Amino acid sequence: MKALRIKIKIAFIICCFSPGLKAQGLSALKPDHAVLQYAGSIGYVSVGLGYDLFKKKRGSLEFNYGYVPEDKGGTLHIASTKFAYRPWQIKIKEFATVYPVNPGVFFSYHFGKQFDIAFDREQYGKSYYGWSTAIRGHISLSNEIKLYTGEKKSVTLYSEFNTSDLYLASMFFKNNRKWLSPQDIVKLGIGLKVGF
Repeated sequence: MKALRIKIKIAFIICCFSPGLKAQGLSALKPDHAVLQYAGSIGYVSVGLGYDLFKKKRGSLEFNYGYVPEDKGGTLHIASTKFAYRPWQIKIKEFATVYPVNPGVFFSYHFGKQFDIAFDREQYGKSYYGWSTAIRGHISLSNEIKLYTGEKKSVTLYSEFNTSDLYLASMFFKNNRKWLSPQDIVKLGIGLKVGF
């Protein structure tokens, strides 16, 4: 099974970066940028590929893999799918664009036997939360500065604040406000995107 996963990953990478993609009609699968992120609810460090959406690249869709080492609270492996919308942009001459406020949503999936997609009602009573331990939904707010380095090439620095469905429910629906503050439920990630 492990060998099959490795083969699928290698085939995906070859397809994404093959120079013959246009001739094969698969150019739409080629990503627009690569992502490296530190922290932010999707791993101690995460990497991924992303696509620009809409006119003037006002949206983005990213697929990330994150890792948390054992000494940082892991060992955890996390896959995430992120969407962000860029409603406003500030152009700085020809060399940069600032996106000051980008609302977004994303979902993360934690791999491992200790995580369940559905809440285990046989193991826990009805008085427990009915949450999946493997899947988290998040809302986010980010900002970016995109620096143009050449024709269709760019480097983007960004920060992203987010919170999850479980954090919000824990704070607002279970009367935990005296124990939890916004600083406890809001997480920060910082990252770098390289446009191709």
